[in-house]
Amino acid sequence: MPVDCKTPRPGIETASLTDVGLQRENNEDSLLYWEPDTDQEFRRKGRLAIVADGMGGYEGGQEASRIAVETVRHLYDRDFAGDPQAALLNAFLAAHDSIQRYAFEHPQFYGMGTTCTALAIVDRQLYFAHVGDSRLYLVRGESTSKLTRDHSYVGRLVESGIVRSEDAESHPQRHILTAALGSGNVISPQVSEQPLSLEENDVLLLCTDGLWGVVGDQDLAQAAGTRPLADACMKLVRMALERGGPDNVTLQLLRVSAK
Repeated sequence: MPVDCKTPRPGIETASLTDVGLQRENNEDSLLYWEPDTDQEFRRKGRLAIVADGMGGYEGGQEASRIAVETVRHLYDRDFAGDPQAALLNAFLAAHDSIQRYAFEHPQFYGMGTTCTALAIVDRQLYFAHVGDSRLYLVRGESTSKLTRDHSYVGRLVESGIVRSEDAESHPQRHILTAALGSGNVISPQVSEQPLSLEENDVLLLCTDGLWGVVGDQDLAQAAGTRPLADACMKLVRMALERGGPDNVTLQLLRVSAK
């Protein structure tokens, strides 16, 4: 399991890892970390990180997650007009349309779709957009916050008070999605209401449900604090596999460091 440890510009440390798991034949997850080529563009657009978990059959899920990641990156870069949050939202809407168009042109992939969770960091301000049940966590000291809301059947039950949040993680229907890129006519991505100011040593964890579905929040937070981040990635994937590895496992870790 080679860990991808890119060398970003100063201010952040990154590492990512994806694994097919123990019960799937292929990996339908996709991920990306991106920075603009020039320093001038970097000061405007910052950094972008994405994870996506595809669905729709042997190749359909792979294609859906790939299209989502590539489209979000391309549109965020190409159509950026000064507002990172608006750029993320517009990129998600375009990715939704691109996946549906691909499915129309390739009928064998009818029903393809994907979760997608993306963040942008511009001058230590965090923005994000999200559809599905991949997740974004913020680990700050001893505190762990789940910044995204699962677009799932059980998520709705929690919001309506029918299911307790502490019972949702083990609910047998927790993986039934109510929203995904490429699914349905209209999507309403969750976005950050306002940018979140990041602090030195904050850790951001992006992951698919192949990780959080078998590794609880406390273990996620504890492992995310491991240094270096490559070791944290290995530790978390190993935990998922030791607990059955029922799905593809994908994560990205980003730690805020000195500028």
